[in-house]
Amino acid sequence: MNRFLEVVRRDLRLALRQGSDSVMVVTFFVLTVVLFPFGIGPEANVLERVAAGVLMVTALLASMLSLDRLFQADYEDGSLELLVLTPAPLGVVVAAKMLAHWLTTGLPLMVAAPVLAVLLHMHEDGFLTLLAAMALGTPVLSLVGGIGAALVLGARRGGVLLSLLILPLYVPVLIFGVGAIDAAVQGMSAKPHLLILSAMLAAALVLAPWASAAALRQALE
Repeated sequence: MNRFLEVVRRDLRLALRQGSDSVMVVTFFVLTVVLFPFGIGPEANVLERVAAGVLMVTALLASMLSLDRLFQADYEDGSLELLVLTPAPLGVVVAAKMLAHWLTTGLPLMVAAPVLAVLLHMHEDGFLTLLAAMALGTPVLSLVGGIGAALVLGARRGGVLLSLLILPLYVPVLIFGVGAIDAAVQGMSAKPHLLILSAMLAAALVLAPWASAAALRQALE
């Protein structure tokens, strides 16, 4: 646990020192959502109908912007090899880096989402479900995205390859996240969708760090 917290603190310090990744992710999220009313018109009924899908799709795309840097910076300066040699299991180190990634990307997206939901005239009944779907879905994006980032580590044009690898895996998060919000807005229970998202998160928490660790070992050989 001490090694885990040390890696989290290290990555958070690096992220706060640079700051570009978090700012880029949130800026992309805000600007893309703001553009939708200009593209489809300012009618409140239309915006309310598409609000859930717009927010979830945009958050999904925004979370991908910094994934290629999850391991790349440490790979380039040799820090990743030192992390592999630490006494802590590599899966624990990878889980710490994924947590730091979520804290610097997924958490800001979750905070910004309700503000942008107001811009899209989302019904007030969907706000709590939106937060719940983002809280369950964005960690899955970081965990699954970490597997893709490890697989393309050191590859040429890794960002494009990463997108092709993980976008299909992001579709279930999108489907059940939007379904939960739409169910809440329509007065139905969002619990089944949120339970499925919770199951996806539980599975990703168990499997993703170790799958990423195996991919990293292969990349370093």
